Amino acid sequence: MTSVVEVASYLPPRSISLTELFEKLSLDYNADVYERYFGFQQIRQDPGGNLAEQLCAAASRLTWLRGREHLVRYVVYAPTIQSSAPYPGNPVLETCLALGLERALPFSLSQHACASALLAIDTCGRLLASDGEPDALALILTGEKTFTPVAQVVENSAVMGEGIAAVLVRAGGERDRMLSYASRTLGEFHEGPFLTPELDAEFQRSYTTTFAEVIHAALAHAGLTADDVTLVLAHNVNRMSWMRVLLQSGLPKDRLFLDNQRTLGHCFGADPFLSLQAATAAGRLREGDYYVMTASGLGSTTAAMVFQH
Repeated sequence: MTSVVEVASYLPPRSISLTELFEKLSLDYNADVYERYFGFQQIRQDPGGNLAEQLCAAASRLTWLRGREHLVRYVVYAPTIQSSAPYPGNPVLETCLALGLERALPFSLSQHACASALLAIDTCGRLLASDGEPDALALILTGEKTFTPVAQVVENSAVMGEGIAAVLVRAGGERDRMLSYASRTLGEFHEGPFLTPELDAEFQRSYTTTFAEVIHAALAHAGLTADDVTLVLAHNVNRMSWMRVLLQSGLPKDRLFLDNQRTLGHCFGADPFLSLQAATAAGRLREGDYYVMTASGLGSTTAAMVFQH
């Protein structure tokens, strides 16, 4: 059984308001609507930093990794955007070298967009289990730079911020154990933010139902129901859409953890792991509690993963 050993993060110190962001991007969007109804207020950005520096900053804060670098078998970067850094940079390889992880196999998983980090957890758990080395580890890195305008705002859906999560996983373990994973890809919506008005309307109709079905599939595979869930660690998109998902899935509103959304925005695949850090620090999870990590990637893949704290 796969478990999360530790989560660390890097958040740029500079915050920018939605008004400032929309003006910079020359977007004629109403910041009040995004704040009052969608749940966003500001995001983090590090214009002068590069991705490799941010990945290293997050991973270097993993206390469990120190002295165990030789046990890391895989280093997986799980971005939403396939071209996550300007050519010819290789942020994953640069991070491995900087952290002394030369023995690890580095690769990327981006096929599920913002849900790729959950795919990486499942993939690394399977790889580690098949290797048969009980002490072996995998390092998963997720989150990215918002270095292009299209990577900063998805209209009526999300405002993206910079933030990196570093997740150390192993096969076995007693804390934050992954009990199940479910995902579903609707390939007809593969054009993501560039859907025709007709396809976009169809996507909006199917989104809520699909998300609720995936959450219930993950819970059923874990032998649980909605009543057993302490928290849903959400990906930080339009709050109104989350209210519809909760209603259809039978989850009470007080189980939804979106505390980071207002100040961090949507940090791509890092959202549920940043939320795990915040929820744990706030005492929202006790030993034995069940929680669900969720993500939805443009393209369109929806995923849910159940853990026991």
